Amino acid sequence: MFKPALFTRFPKSTSLVLGGLSAVGFQPIGFWPATILCFAMLLHFINDAPHKRAAFLYGWLFGVGHFIVGLNWIAIAFTFQAAMPAWLGWVAVFALSLYLALYPALTALGAHWLGRDRPVTLTVAFAALWIVTEWMRSWVISGFAWNPLSVIAVDASWSARLIGTYGLSALFILASGAVFLAAANRRKAAIAIGLPLIALAMISGAVLSGLQLNTMALTRPGHDTETPITIVQPNISQADKWQPDFKDRNFALLANETINKTPPSDDIKPRLVFWPEAAIPDYIEDGYPERLYFPSSAAGNRARLVSLIGPDDVLVTGAVKLDFDKQGRAIAAANSVFALDAGGNILGSYDKSHLVPFGEYLPLEDFLSAIGLSRVVPGAIPFTPGPGPRNIPLGDFGQAGLQICYEIIFSGEVIDRDNRPDFIFNPSNDAWFGAWGPPQHLAQARLRAVEENIPVIRSTPTGISAIIDSNGQMVDRIGQGVSGHIDGILPPSRAPTIFARLGNVAPLAFALLLLLIAVAFRRRGY
Repeated sequence: MFKPALFTRFPKSTSLVLGGLSAVGFQPIGFWPATILCFAMLLHFINDAPHKRAAFLYGWLFGVGHFIVGLNWIAIAFTFQAAMPAWLGWVAVFALSLYLALYPALTALGAHWLGRDRPVTLTVAFAALWIVTEWMRSWVISGFAWNPLSVIAVDASWSARLIGTYGLSALFILASGAVFLAAANRRKAAIAIGLPLIALAMISGAVLSGLQLNTMALTRPGHDTETPITIVQPNISQADKWQPDFKDRNFALLANETINKTPPSDDIKPRLVFWPEAAIPDYIEDGYPERLYFPSSAAGNRARLVSLIGPDDVLVTGAVKLDFDKQGRAIAAANSVFALDAGGNILGSYDKSHLVPFGEYLPLEDFLSAIGLSRVVPGAIPFTPGPGPRNIPLGDFGQAGLQICYEIIFSGEVIDRDNRPDFIFNPSNDAWFGAWGPPQHLAQARLRAVEENIPVIRSTPTGISAIIDSNGQMVDRIGQGVSGHIDGILPPSRAPTIFARLGNVAPLAFALLLLLIAVAFRRRGY
């Protein structure tokens, strides 16, 4: 392989730099060829590593650079928490990256152990183990699945319908492996990896297009296939969101983008109106102590909201629930979504299940709070998680699956498989994610639409709000830092994909297949 002297002389520092460069494949830059080339160079280093410890170190250093650059937006979130200095945000990014880098390090260690001096074996083993470690990253220590490798090319993600996000990541590893082997003058080996890669992409695309992705949209009996929707983006900054002095102004921003300005007509159909995560500070459930209802009662607060919608519309909005002890003291909160009809009735609600570490809860709270850390979300009441994917009924509009903000990044965990919804609503608050976080979040939401073959609706305070169809394509969107609304039609859901039926069994089965292939290559000395 072509070996620049700088690379071979300083493999440790080069691994760190290459890891950082590999992250430019993620949004908002999206230069994925650099990611493939960086991983090809990593495979070269692992193959040439003199021992397992060196292979582990190269993988870990690569991972540190990869995650520091890709997760830089986390540092911005800390600037919205007055209780902590802003520089702690970069400490958090660095510390989190040191931990997350263990996953590519373990992948490198396993690939080196199985395939040292056998480049083809090493490449295929690395791809297989990457699936396993990326999947583990989604659930170990509550999980942090942000930026799986496959999200670098969401526009070419049709194979995710077959093998899911983690399986698609392995295809990109194999593409990097083909580059690595070709550069090492192992053309036959590169072809041996490249051709199956192309074949899998073509076969999965053909099979899924011909058998599952038919033009027949799945709808419930009596459910209208032309459902009008309005997505509201009020452009309320994180700094202003919870300020009491801005409460009326914030409501006015939501109201201005919600009111249907079209003259009344018999041809206007009822619509679904979507507001962002935690859009309102008012409590709208009955039964709370009266002192908490301001400016009115629960019913009055609900009436204020639905005064903005039509007589047959439904408003779906983020809000907060509270739990109380016997003395009437609030002891826990839930980040929730409520669906309200035009009469102010609550049709259903959903409580967020995957809470954000350091955002909505503080891991190792006793220790970390003692050294001055606190969660980023304001308030002293702890958040409690909900039960997991659930639908909420929307009357004649069908069933909405809910995934609040961060929850949408967890592949295979976004819908109730026993009660498939008509669409997924993903209200979010990306206002504290800087310039990199929102486009990365959007890309991951698009992957969920592809995997599940179901549309995703996003409403955020500051962007990026969007209508995403079941192919993962954006029908419409509102960019960052602007106020506005989208008036559109809810895209149809389609037949469940193979991944939608199997969940993460599909990528793990693919990983097993790749491991068996790697063992076969090893026995032949490749």
